[in-house]
Amino acid sequence: MDMFFIALGLLLLGGIFPFFVNDNSKIKICSYFAGLSTVVFVLYSILVLLTGKPIIANIYLSSLFGNVNFVIDALSAFFILIISVMSFIGIIYANGYLKSYIGKNKFNISVHCFFLMLLIASMIGVVTVQNSLLFLILWEIMSLSSFFLVIFESDKKEVISSGIKYLIYMHLSVIFIILAFALLNIYSGSLNFMDFSELLSKNKHFSNIVFLLAFTGFGIKAGFFPFHNWLPDAHPAAPSHVSGIMSGVMIKTGIYGILRILYLISIPSKLMAYTVLIIALLSSMYGVLYAITQHDIKRLLAYHSIENIGIIGIGIGIGLIGIVYNNPVAAVLGFSGGLLHILNHSIFKELLFFSAGSVYKQTHTRNIEYLGGIIKNMPYSSLLFAIGSIAISGLPPFNGFISELLIYGAMISGLPAPNTTVFITIIVSLASLAIVGTMAILCFTKAFGVMFLGSPRSEQAANVQNDVEKIMIIPMVILAFFALIIGIFPQYAASLVLSPVSLFIQGEIIINVFAILIQLLSYISLLFFVFILIILIITGLKFFISKKSRQYSTWGCGYDKPNNHMQYTASSYADLFVSTLKPMFKRIAHIKKPKELFPKDAYYEVEIEDIEEAYIVKPLLKFDEKILSKFEKIQNGNIQQYILFGLIFLLIAIIGLKYFG
Repeated sequence: MDMFFIALGLLLLGGIFPFFVNDNSKIKICSYFAGLSTVVFVLYSILVLLTGKPIIANIYLSSLFGNVNFVIDALSAFFILIISVMSFIGIIYANGYLKSYIGKNKFNISVHCFFLMLLIASMIGVVTVQNSLLFLILWEIMSLSSFFLVIFESDKKEVISSGIKYLIYMHLSVIFIILAFALLNIYSGSLNFMDFSELLSKNKHFSNIVFLLAFTGFGIKAGFFPFHNWLPDAHPAAPSHVSGIMSGVMIKTGIYGILRILYLISIPSKLMAYTVLIIALLSSMYGVLYAITQHDIKRLLAYHSIENIGIIGIGIGIGLIGIVYNNPVAAVLGFSGGLLHILNHSIFKELLFFSAGSVYKQTHTRNIEYLGGIIKNMPYSSLLFAIGSIAISGLPPFNGFISELLIYGAMISGLPAPNTTVFITIIVSLASLAIVGTMAILCFTKAFGVMFLGSPRSEQAANVQNDVEKIMIIPMVILAFFALIIGIFPQYAASLVLSPVSLFIQGEIIINVFAILIQLLSYISLLFFVFILIILIITGLKFFISKKSRQYSTWGCGYDKPNNHMQYTASSYADLFVSTLKPMFKRIAHIKKPKELFPKDAYYEVEIEDIEEAYIVKPLLKFDEKILSKFEKIQNGNIQQYILFGLIFLLIAIIGLKYFG
């Protein structure tokens, strides 16, 4: 694994070099070093995924850590592939996105590059290290580096507020992970992951406690409900390439942590299976429901990250139920769908964040109510956003359809259930996933229609003259290509998850199930080719006919002066659906009443606040502020009083040592 560690070193060098070069070269340097390291990581990953044989390096670090194993097994290889490739594409996109910031703050760009490369290196380290103490250190580095990336625009108060909130949640996350590892270390006397495996397989109650602690810690990072509250604030605050990497890649390290614990446990319990599935179902429903109500496009996409993390969890949950109730077909399809959706989500979510970033770069607004009509001057970004929207909605012929199809297949194959509880659980899961898919289509028809179609709703939209530069378009085209290729050649994409799935399901049955699955996906691939051919023929006929036709304005019913107010807003488009679920939302109305007969600036605007934020987080913060305000008098700046406090503390300490020491 010498080349693997050299590649990690290249990432760190790529973060240091920008401090010594001019502004225009900083992000380019990152791209070169990230590109070289990505080649190495991809080669290692593909080798392990094809052969199924892990690559192990044992290194003595210090007396504290002892000998530490770095292992690239099938699970690590799958995540390394996603982390390296998706992060590299994000850095390419950053070459264009950060141009407008060059020259404003030289040090800020250099620091940004450093933490960007450090984030990638720490993520690679997290998914390969097998020592719990070093894992926690790398996990903390990952959280801190992403925090500094989130607060890139630190001159904005809301950005700092979002960054601090993110940091608090990440430290809540690590507390639960530390508790899980502490229990494992105490009872095994080791820091090594493989030594935990034997301990976890012996005691079911102990493994349940460890799993629940670990699932909470890793679930906060992943963005599962009800641990999601940081995510809708952090993603909009960060630059778009960072949002894409965080949503598409970084939150998946939480999924990796859950899968790694499940792998160490070996035989999951019913408690674990139902916990994962129920939390995942709630996350997917909650995420897409709140996404529909959002007007900030990046906040909308952030809520869809919660939804898709939920879909991944549904696949894993159904897979666990398949293992627990001895249904290998449901287990294989569930894990395959969940793992494949990790890859698919990283692709279409980066594509959507990058497209949204392109729109923001040209219009300087994230509020979709102020957009409209920009498809005329931003055709590439518009088309690429449409592709991402189709993919995330789980529609053919793109990649999101394939992974969701496998999850549906897992549910259906589990319907010959051994008892009523399992039967009801699977029926509810099927219905929930179908509803989530429907709501996703509603959300993205709203987002695409209001942002890109119709007439401009503001000067920002009307003043757009051209699309973003090629260096930003190319990464989006690559991602759209990936989404299409996985969609029309799903059999090859499914082959990537065979080795990781084999870690969780033992026996020859997995080979037989995969053989049938690959054959089925080959037929779907053929159908997609026919589908695409039909679309191309219809498009060609339409183009041929339109060349011979004449265009006329439609009859305006006697009114020939339309304006941008005579079209759907984002709120009105979703209002019929949202109004049926009023108890789920807290509505905040912003009203400016007219003062004259023909007002120009009167408006009525409704903001939907997250109920967890409104009824749990904010009351807790107010209570905390109320308690802390009682101690304000202590911090009064009086040195004599501070000395008195010190003397009182020393006196108490001396008395305590004398009588209790």
